This record gives sequence, structure tokens and C-alpha cells, in this order.
Amino acid sequence: MNYSDVFREIASELDEIEDRGQLAAYIPELSHVDPSQFGACLITTKNEQFFLGDYKTTFSIQSIFKVLALALARGLRENHLWDRVGVEPSGSPFNSLVQLEYEQGIPRNPLINAGALVVCDVLLTHLKNPRQEFIEFVRDLAGDQDIDYCSRVADSERRTGHKNAAMVNLIKAYGNITNDVDRVLDFYCDLCSIEMSCNQLAQAFLFQAANGINPLNGREVVSVGRSKRINAIMQLCGFYDEAGEFAFKVGLPGKSGVGGGIIAVHPGKYSIAVWSPRLNAKGNSFKGMKFLELFTTRTASSIF
Repeated sequence: MNYSDVFREIASELDEIEDRGQLAAYIPELSHVDPSQFGACLITTKNEQFFLGDYKTTFSIQSIFKVLALALARGLRENHLWDRVGVEPSGSPFNSLVQLEYEQGIPRNPLINAGALVVCDVLLTHLKNPRQEFIEFVRDLAGDQDIDYCSRVADSERRTGHKNAAMVNLIKAYGNITNDVDRVLDFYCDLCSIEMSCNQLAQAFLFQAANGINPLNGREVVSVGRSKRINAIMQLCGFYDEAGEFAFKVGLPGKSGVGGGIIAVHPGKYSIAVWSPRLNAKGNSFKGMKFLELFTTRTASSIF
């Protein structure tokens, strides 16, 4: 299928729709992004590439890092990960404290902020140089050594991330954080700040469409079973309290970030990344969600 033609048709249709989203201004550095930008990139498991618009422009991936952190953590000798974090949809906003206290410091899943903080704690425990090893892991997946952290965004996260600080301290109070809370929070903010383009993201997530194998080098990133489970968690939990809506309208495992990016995968076929900075009320890209809904409908490529 020539996805380029589909991309152009959908882009033309989206031009007629008012973008009612808002920038994630609660992270000050993200409020400086040009809100009119839009990019998309699809890469098949046969390495066919299709793209649109600002697909090479880098942006803050924010919570999209959580899937990659989970994939890296599952390759480590952490035998009790699923005792420390669940796999159920939260049904709550990504930064909810209420549910976390009710469930005594065990986050619902690894793709909400609380769950990602626990995964960061795991990485800090098992990696000798977590910050360097994580970015090398991402660079290897994307085949691009230019991918890096953005200190401005990380600092902005630290200055305003009061709820995340409350979460990590609450989890620590229940004994589910083993490292120093400031170290965990700093690492979390760094991972949120990673900047990537749609092209880099689509390449980096292709292993989830290829049974856990990185197509660039043929190496196993995660086992087939773990790849299946990560896709299942993305399907159920990747969009917080809008996960059901994404499954209903798009029908692919995916993950969003408040930088406006969305990554989705069709197991066995492709990965697709879209980026539009304005967010809907649930914190997901307004136009990105619309684009993917139209795309899977036009191409009949939902997994359902």
C-alpha cells in the first residue's frame, strides 16, 4: 500500500478541522514550541518508509519514554517487577495521587507517572551508569547517535514537577522505592526530556512490530513473550483515562506524550509516529489522535 497518498489525503482533511488543543504550558519549556507543526512517519517491518510534514523535527518525547524504559527493565534481572507495579488500566489522569494511596504505593501500570517512577528506580538499581546506558539503548534502537537529552526541558520539569515529587515520596513511604527519591526524580525528568523526531521514534519502536527484534541489527531487544506483553500494556494503558477511546477509534497499541507525540505499532506490519503539539483535555495530541483514527480506518489496519 502507498501510505504516502493516504497521509496526504488525511492531512488535507485535517486542515479543515480546527485544532482545539492547547500546549502543555504547565511545563514552561514546552510552551515555546510552534503549535502549528505537524509530522508523521510510518516504517514497515520491511523497512519501507513513508512520511509527512515535520517528520524530521525533534520534540520532547515526554511519557513515550516509559515504554522504552519498561523494555529495558524487562531485560534486567528484576524478578519482582510485577509485584511492584501492576498491568491494569488506571482510568485516572496520568499524575493521579488518589489511586496510588488507595493501593498502598503499588502503581496501576508502568505507563502512568507513578509506575514509570518505579521502573526508573529499577533501572537505577541495575545499571552502572543509568543516564548514559539509557540514551545508548534509545540510540541503538533508532540507529541514530544524535538523539540526546534536553537540559532545558529537564530543568523545567524539575522546577514544576511537584506532583511527581509527591508521588515518589508517597511510593517511598510504602517501601516501593529503594533508591534516594531525588535521584529517582532527577532520572525521570531526564528521560522525559529526550528529544526525537517522528522518523526516529518510528524506527526506535519498530522492534515492537517485529516480535522484539531490532530490524536494524537483528538483535533481540525483548523476547517474543515480553514484546507481546508490552504491546498489551500499551493497548490498555498508553493513553491514561483516554485508553479506551484510543482503542475504540484507532485500534493499535500506542503511547502518547505531552510533548504532542504519539507512537503506535501494528504487530507484524509497521510502527507509526505522529506529532502535533496541541493537546486535548486528556493530555493527548488533538490532531495526532484524529490523524491515527482516520489512518487506521482508511487503511483497514486496526488490530481488531
